Amino acid sequence: MTPRNAKTDAAGDVPEKIVDIDVTTEMEGSFLEYAYSVIYARALPDARDGLKPVQRRILFQMSDMGLRPDRAYVKSARVVGEVMGKLHPHGDTAIYDTLVRMAQDFTLRLPMVDGHGNFGSLDDGPAAARYTEARLAPASLAMTADLTEDVVDFVPNYDNKLTQPEVLPAAIPALLVNGASGIAVGMATNMAPHNLVEVVAAARHLIAHPDATVEDLMRFVPGPDLPTGGKIVGLEGVRDAHRTGRGSFRTRATTRIENVSAKRKGIIVTELPYLVGPEKVIEKIKEGVQNKRLTGITAVMDLTDRSHGLRLVIEIKNGFNPDAVLEQLYRLTPMEDSFGINNVALVDGQPRTLGLRELVRVWVDHRIDVVKRRCEYRLGRKRDRLHLVDGLLVAILDIDEVIEVIRTSDDSETARGRLRTVFDLSEAQAEYILELRLRRLTKFSRIELEAEQAALRAEIAELEEILASDARLRGVVSEEMAEVARVHGTPRRTVLLESSGQNAPAGRSASSAMPLEIADSPCWVLLSGTDLLARTASGDEPVREEQRRAHDVLRSTVACTARGQVGAVTSRGRVVRVDVLDLPTLPATEGAPSLSGAVPVSEIVELEAGERILALTSLDSFAPTLALGTAQGIVKRVAQGDVPAGRDSWTAITLKEGDEVVGAAACTSDDELVLVASDASLLHFPASLVRPQGRTAGGMAGIKLGPGAHVVHFGVVPAGHASDAVVVTVAGVSGALPGTETGSAKVTPYPLYPAKGRATGGVRSHRFLKGEDTLVGAWVGAAPAHGIGAGGQSVDLPEPTERRDGSGTPLPAPLHAIG
Repeated sequence: MTPRNAKTDAAGDVPEKIVDIDVTTEMEGSFLEYAYSVIYARALPDARDGLKPVQRRILFQMSDMGLRPDRAYVKSARVVGEVMGKLHPHGDTAIYDTLVRMAQDFTLRLPMVDGHGNFGSLDDGPAAARYTEARLAPASLAMTADLTEDVVDFVPNYDNKLTQPEVLPAAIPALLVNGASGIAVGMATNMAPHNLVEVVAAARHLIAHPDATVEDLMRFVPGPDLPTGGKIVGLEGVRDAHRTGRGSFRTRATTRIENVSAKRKGIIVTELPYLVGPEKVIEKIKEGVQNKRLTGITAVMDLTDRSHGLRLVIEIKNGFNPDAVLEQLYRLTPMEDSFGINNVALVDGQPRTLGLRELVRVWVDHRIDVVKRRCEYRLGRKRDRLHLVDGLLVAILDIDEVIEVIRTSDDSETARGRLRTVFDLSEAQAEYILELRLRRLTKFSRIELEAEQAALRAEIAELEEILASDARLRGVVSEEMAEVARVHGTPRRTVLLESSGQNAPAGRSASSAMPLEIADSPCWVLLSGTDLLARTASGDEPVREEQRRAHDVLRSTVACTARGQVGAVTSRGRVVRVDVLDLPTLPATEGAPSLSGAVPVSEIVELEAGERILALTSLDSFAPTLALGTAQGIVKRVAQGDVPAGRDSWTAITLKEGDEVVGAAACTSDDELVLVASDASLLHFPASLVRPQGRTAGGMAGIKLGPGAHVVHFGVVPAGHASDAVVVTVAGVSGALPGTETGSAKVTPYPLYPAKGRATGGVRSHRFLKGEDTLVGAWVGAAPAHGIGAGGQSVDLPEPTERRDGSGTPLPAPLHAIG
């Protein structure tokens, strides 16, 4: 530092005078000044209103500009200019960035600014200040209310030309509700947002019970409530922060696993951790897949929109466990993140680390002081007004003398003195009477003044009562807090979990995690009567009668493994290979499996026009042979092991022109084959009478059909189960449209029908009623039989009858399938 001497030498030059200083002392002093400025004027919030200086100045200036929620928006650049020019000369960038943050509902739990335009997202910045508009949000009115009533101290601005509030009245506990973050010199703050309703409940409890402990308050404020929702996993760190002001917790995305297509499952992400954007998550997922740290993911899509909010779809490969993939995502991507709590704020001008009780207490004390000062201010104003009203009433009662005094006075000063002397008035009352307008001298004005006088006295008495009683003052503060919570409170968004639940914590090693790939465990593949496909979660028996519910029936079941394959037999005589992993897994429930999660066969198997799936078959070479029956009465058993390798579909029978397969089932030589024709003839014979043939063979004659008749059902009765089987026949009119006629049904024990030779006509199984001329459906299988309508709803079948060729009982609704 080299200041010049004020004196000059003979030559007129000003000689330099070098002053030696200690660099260490100068640096320490300068650094302390800088640190002080950063701590008190930039980085740390005040614990009373929860705002940093720039936030406070923005709200105060917008309130001073009249930018209320019911007024029009103004350009953000105008707000920035007013704040910078009058209160905060630190650059427009810092002011606008703060303004933007106060308008973002994903950053603050309760936004203080109502923004119009592009105010950015978690992944993108906002538009420039000249393109966006802003006004105060409703919550800001509670922050700035009563500023004109001397509730807080005002201090000079940077150039001592204007004044600004040292702290806002803050009817909302902004520090706890919106949190705060900032880096000062040698210290930092990082506070999590909380729920307004919960914080107010804790504050009201502290008002009623000043000795309440932090454990008492934690009953009302169990943990943070983040703007973006999500889950907080593990609450011990939250409790530490409530007690000491320091702690940490893990936030986790909200997800669910559902079918994104007929063959694939996906993880649907609807909420992300606090301040984590979807693009950041997508980038980390893609990076993890590329370096092979993440496996089992085929695609990730961002389907977020304004109507439905956040929606990330992460598609899972077939054969991978979605829960295990989700565990990987939690461990390796920002879908699980940690938040470190460091509650540092200014209390009485000093930075302090505060626990929950201290934070609530500072705000409660501030509100008590604000309400007390407001009451004192209002009491003084109302006393002044009552004083003037009393004087005016005195003047109105003797108005003629008042007028005479004024008219006979030489000037206003004389009139003022004479009024004070004659009517015993004060200086203020006399001045007010001199300013009185003649229109106030009416009868109604007197009545109004008397009513105002009574109201003022009542209000003064109430204010004096509040100021005289600490309990009453605290009651007023508590009631105002409750009203703020009612107006501005919202339900909790963040779910609090004591532990991680079914998903492993972030620190869990990969070796101890659940297996990624689905195990090749036993299961059942199911085909329902309404053409739905699914697999069970285990190899237990898929359906037992005592477990059955009133929903879709099962047309075909095949035991398999989760990573195996089955064949789907179609009406065109084809067998289509189906990967079991492509099928949705039905949840394990008590009773029969609910088929609500199954998918239509058309989404799994490519079918030709008019082609239907009739049954499922095992592709194991050691499985029983596949028996087929056609509409023209042909039967065939496909030789064991005749499954072509590497082909997705193949022919199981060569059909004649106009023929189609009507039924298929696994079969051994000891089983019996059953065919039911449309003319009500039924034929069954041993399967050993039909020798196995190759895939391209056309089969052999099964039943001899009458003129115009065709087979309506082909089935297999397993050996040893004939006594448990029943025959269901449904009669109707041949000309009726399918699904429009209820018809009549009959249920008969299978043993009543004698066996006949192959290629014979069989025996009659149903006597037609008047108007009936054909069987529209039939079924042979294990008792009891169940019918369903086209929508899968149950249709009651009649009780079994011993009349083999009797007529049927009318059905309550058209029958779609029997199983």
